[in-house]
Amino acid sequence: MRKFIVITGASRGLGRALTAGLIAKGHRVAGCGRNPTAIAELNEACGPNHRFAVVDVRDDAAVAAWAVTVLKEAGPPDLLLNNAAVINRNAPLWEVPATEFDALVDINIKGVANVIRHFVPAMVARGSGVIVNFSSGWGRETDPNVAPYCASKWAMEGLTKALAQELPEGMAAIPLSPGIIDTDMLRSCFGGDAGAYPSPREWAKTAVPYLLSLGPADSGQSLTVGDR
Repeated sequence: MRKFIVITGASRGLGRALTAGLIAKGHRVAGCGRNPTAIAELNEACGPNHRFAVVDVRDDAAVAAWAVTVLKEAGPPDLLLNNAAVINRNAPLWEVPATEFDALVDINIKGVANVIRHFVPAMVARGSGVIVNFSSGWGRETDPNVAPYCASKWAMEGLTKALAQELPEGMAAIPLSPGIIDTDMLRSCFGGDAGAYPSPREWAKTAVPYLLSLGPADSGQSLTVGDR
């Protein structure tokens, strides 16, 4: 069955790989990102059945306007993927500037809440849909020099599990770790060693069918792509 999927952070990394994989399987996608050039490329490459917009998820008013447009054109999503996130530069917590910490929290936590605020009511009104908030292995354990990122992903675990308790029967909210993938974010931490892990495109071959398989029975569970 063809699904309608909304994804944040669609213009790069995992989001872009997921977008390509979902469209290749015949699903309709609406996405957002902050890079105007990348968003224009997506709109040109993917065609009129799929819509991509320049939206900064930190901006609640911008997310609200985007949601109004998407919901009017396509209705509530069957699958809402909160993927947009950033990582801090490797440093002990006390060396992370306040501006960098604030931006990370605003995108990784508040941005997710903004998207939920403006898309989930329509899903609840319909009585169906799956919300996936991307967590991380660093949302379940920690390492030095990435404390702000760990904090934001631990927040995703708690936020999502509480959301799962609030949703009506027939819906789901899932904190999902993608696993370890060779992205720009991983290279900022691992350097060249990140090349030992799958590329986003390789990862998406497993991630796309996995995401499409999620349903109400998975709600509130801390899952990792490929763990079943």
